[in-house]
Amino acid sequence: MSSEPAPEMETEVFETKIRGAIDAVWHEITKTDELQGAIFNARMHTSSMEPGGAIQMRTASGKYASIVGHIREYDPPRRLVHTLSFTTLDDPASTVEYDLEEDGDEVRFRLTVTMPRGTKTSKQMRQGGPMIVNSLKRIVETGKPSLGVRTLYALFKVLEPITPKRCRVEHWPL
Repeated sequence: MSSEPAPEMETEVFETKIRGAIDAVWHEITKTDELQGAIFNARMHTSSMEPGGAIQMRTASGKYASIVGHIREYDPPRRLVHTLSFTTLDDPASTVEYDLEEDGDEVRFRLTVTMPRGTKTSKQMRQGGPMIVNSLKRIVETGKPSLGVRTLYALFKVLEPITPKRCRVEHWPL
């Protein structure tokens, strides 16, 4: 049993309405066969999408894992919940919830993140949440993220060789 107290948690919610089919939105956040343009151009790897299954968000090359976690809920095409830890940080795990609800010809998309207060993880999630939601909307509605986001992804690719060794996938087994 750990003698450290549980971290104080905080919750941030990011929402948008997306013109498109719920299955298209669901596909974008759960696909494993191609890069996820809405989620930092990473590729999801998983041992299983069932509760308890391990997940990783890997770089385009597949050599580095930026995020690791475990599936908590999987209810296609309405809800996905998983834990999240950045491999570059030693912060306690966060919980990420994706909720989708049909609303006529739109999908109400909500990203809820419960994270340890005052950590680098919370700072990164507050900055990344709006980008994820806005990129997802743009990809489903137009087929690609904004030019600014595509430029950022190109920079990620250029900087990959200086990714910390602790992020190599062999350090984070599924």
